[in-house]
Amino acid sequence: MQAIETLRRVLTENRTIAVVGLSAKWYRPSYFAAKYLLDHGYRVIPVNPGQGSIFGQTCYPSVSAVPEAIDLVDIFRRPEDVPPIVDEAIAVGARAVWMQIGVVHEEAAQKARDTGLDVVMDRCMKIEYARLFGGLNFVGVNTGIISAKRARYIPY
Repeated sequence: MQAIETLRRVLTENRTIAVVGLSAKWYRPSYFAAKYLLDHGYRVIPVNPGQGSIFGQTCYPSVSAVPEAIDLVDIFRRPEDVPPIVDEAIAVGARAVWMQIGVVHEEAAQKARDTGLDVVMDRCMKIEYARLFGGLNFVGVNTGIISAKRARYIPY
């Protein structure tokens, strides 16, 4: 699932995100991607058993331990760690699973698709949001997005 309209739909419809593998270290990609999403109106729920809190929010040991509804599970873990995380995403009723750059697990992705979840692999939510809703092109990056269509969704 890599079509631009599908990515836009996933990013607009899913506002509560459990970030699995979120680090408390400011220089880690998971930290600044989650911070960017927080700054752009998303509800980010940290999932990392080794942390007590991140961004001043309670950090949960697993997706199934989160006490509120989750729209999307964003995975910052090695590919071999993905299947049980996808199982948890299915169990809690998430609508989508997003595997970050370098994270690809076809079997887990197919299992998620078979249960009706949207799946994005090998892409970064921060980069895709900036590419599709503006941000990257403002600093001179060619995003490859050219359209005369008026945006139906204003992200902020």
